[in-house]
Amino acid sequence: MTKNYELATFAGGCFWCMVEPFDERPGIISVISGYTGGDVKNPSYMEVASNTTGHVEAVQITYDPEVMSYKQLVDTFWQQIDPTDPGGQFNDRGDSYKTAIFYHNEKQKQIAEESKYKIEISGKFSKPIVTEILPAKEFYDAEDEHQDYYKKQSFHYRLYKKGSGREDFINKYWKKQHDAKELKKRLTPIQYHVTQENGTELPFQNAYWDNEEEGIYVDIISGKVLFSSKDQYDAGCGWPSFTKPVDRYELEEKVDTTHGMIRTEIRSKEADSHLGHVFNDGPPEQGGLRYCMNSAAMRFIPKEDMKKEGYSDYLYLFD
Repeated sequence: MTKNYELATFAGGCFWCMVEPFDERPGIISVISGYTGGDVKNPSYMEVASNTTGHVEAVQITYDPEVMSYKQLVDTFWQQIDPTDPGGQFNDRGDSYKTAIFYHNEKQKQIAEESKYKIEISGKFSKPIVTEILPAKEFYDAEDEHQDYYKKQSFHYRLYKKGSGREDFINKYWKKQHDAKELKKRLTPIQYHVTQENGTELPFQNAYWDNEEEGIYVDIISGKVLFSSKDQYDAGCGWPSFTKPVDRYELEEKVDTTHGMIRTEIRSKEADSHLGHVFNDGPPEQGGLRYCMNSAAMRFIPKEDMKKEGYSDYLYLFD
């Protein structure tokens, strides 16, 4: 363990569904599926699934706290689970699928307890919050076939996440709902048309297509950080283009078959607003992707204003 890196351990039911939300995010070094909480050494998947070893399925995350805070990880954890279910998660029943936060030090314990309390008093759930906060125990890596399952078996993973009930639960309880009337008051006509009606603004006639100032782009509705000027480039298309997002967790991809084409639409996860599309014709040396966004879906915050506007955690992007 590099001394600047730390561990975070979460049990959220089936570990297949607990890797993707954390993987490939800024500051995340690795996400390992495994077993913890029990007393049997080196348990197998079948032993844990038998609910006789005391272990739960979990993920152990190695992360850089200077880039991704423990609070951000805990917030992400809650948004993947039903914290009121004492008997498992969704279609997966039994003790091995129970939820828990395993803390590695007193600071993590305090952050986890504070976050749990906030959920308890939020009124989001009518039933008690039963997710436990426990001291970390020995963590055992799961078998190879269970590592990065969402990548290795992506089609089956998507079917499973939907079929188990997890995806619908997340959408119901953890996605913010926005009132159309309120949005029409907040947004300009073009901002509303782009974000809520899947519109597209005119090329070369929008705010950020040729922006060269340092800073970040945030979702016009939720304020979540989407892109950095560090990853912006002139694609010649007339819209702001980027090689990658700041945090892929904040984006969702959907198949778009409108206008007689098959494209990959990019939407903001929290606001569920249309942002643009991603194409495979970006710079090869930077991954080959081109995130072609609408300026109207974003707000640009110059680097010198980031601290004042509450985005100091993202100043590392410009170090």
